[in-house]
Amino acid sequence: MFARISSLGLFGLNAFPVDVEIDISRGSPQFDIVGLPDAVVRESRERIRAALRACSISFPIASVMVNLAPADTKKSGSVHDMAIFMAILKAMRLIKLPTERMAFIGEISLNGDIRRINGVLPMVMLAREEKLDAVFVPYDNANEAAVIDGIKIYAVKTAEELIMHFGNEKQLVPCEHYIPPQAAYTEVLDFADVKGQQSAKKALEIAAAGGHNALLIGSPGSGKSMLAKRMPSILPPLTFDEALETTKIHSISGLLTPEAPIVTKRPFRSPHHTISSAGLAGGGSVPHPGEVSLAHNGVLFLDELAEFDRKTLEILRQPLEDRKVTIARASGTVSYPCTIMLIAAMNPCPCGYYGHPRRKCICSRKKVADYLSKISGPLLDRFDLHIEAAPVEFNDLSSKADEEPSSEIRKRVMAARKIQEERFKGTPITCNALITPDKLREFCPMDSSAEQLMKNVFDRLGLSARAYDRILKVARTIADLSSSEVILKQHIAAAAQFRSLDRKYWQPE
Repeated sequence: MFARISSLGLFGLNAFPVDVEIDISRGSPQFDIVGLPDAVVRESRERIRAALRACSISFPIASVMVNLAPADTKKSGSVHDMAIFMAILKAMRLIKLPTERMAFIGEISLNGDIRRINGVLPMVMLAREEKLDAVFVPYDNANEAAVIDGIKIYAVKTAEELIMHFGNEKQLVPCEHYIPPQAAYTEVLDFADVKGQQSAKKALEIAAAGGHNALLIGSPGSGKSMLAKRMPSILPPLTFDEALETTKIHSISGLLTPEAPIVTKRPFRSPHHTISSAGLAGGGSVPHPGEVSLAHNGVLFLDELAEFDRKTLEILRQPLEDRKVTIARASGTVSYPCTIMLIAAMNPCPCGYYGHPRRKCICSRKKVADYLSKISGPLLDRFDLHIEAAPVEFNDLSSKADEEPSSEIRKRVMAARKIQEERFKGTPITCNALITPDKLREFCPMDSSAEQLMKNVFDRLGLSARAYDRILKVARTIADLSSSEVILKQHIAAAAQFRSLDRKYWQPE
């Protein structure tokens, strides 16, 4: 007896079709699975035997051979349990309804319950591309799968429901298309809570408006972390396409819940400084996404930047330029997107008071130099904005005046993003930070006085070509916030100010 059932597999973010072929023939009783299965797939034999017993179905006393095609692609995880279960039922002639153009993904427990799995969203997206009619998924993954329109999604709680549906006894009803609720900002930290720091707030507004990387440096207690953690409150909402891209990464990482099956807010990831290279960039025998990819379309916040291992930080250099992380392993090569805003905060020295206007630094020059040298020049060059968080004055802290709320800042950010959306229409560019070098002249026109100032800044500060590009992009954002189509002298001057801290701190006297 031969049967075939369609399933779906996953390697990294890439889903691929899998045919579950089964042959039940005379011979000594055995149950084998071939087709490069990993240990979890091989263990499905015992789960399926127990699930069949729970459904009062006797496992065939025969030679049972299951092949997961294509046979040269490694299969991992418990995603194929439901498909193997269905293949056995079909081979035993217990299925009355057709199963063609349908895919089955899900884990089966010993009592026949169907358990949720990771990576449902990219697999259902592939099923739609393959023009399948329906996908059967675990009940807890239903909303995640139903985000994709144009394909029927059936939510299955137990193996008994599958048997009754395909035995034409009790039909399952397709899920309704899931429309995610609009993201709310009510639970997000607000800039109105931050007293003073007007210059730093303005700099972070520029960063949010253009998608720029920013480095906050200042003494302990100056509010660096407080400012950075409020960035999500002024960022524009995700578009639906961005939400799908981000959700795919969170789906394969198992970070979604039945209540929140799609990411509707821009991610904010803040890993501890003890994180490993694999934790930050991604890795493992089957490469999993790291924090830099989990922050895709959002913010990666690195607090206490100088406390991170230098080799770990250097891994960020290429992803920040390429907007993707490529991980090569013996099992294959996978790429994860990482279009992020990198926000970092650090003290200027071990004691934290180097350059403080009133408190004396107790660190030696060598200690200061060694501490700052943990941040390499090339990594520092990748920060568009260098922001000094000055010590907060007593008058600011004791002031009873209301600070500007995030909702007002977000309005200006949204207005600037709207200008960029119109400017970049028809291109893959979504914000000023992503302008490619070949498009700088087209999208960043300067008047003559701005060009002259840019030349003077470039010569006086000895800027690199990358720093020149980044100043120009920041100036473009400042001009957008001022509703100016042409970059003016004052926009270049403001952008250049945010590239000066490396001269103050990284060249201690």
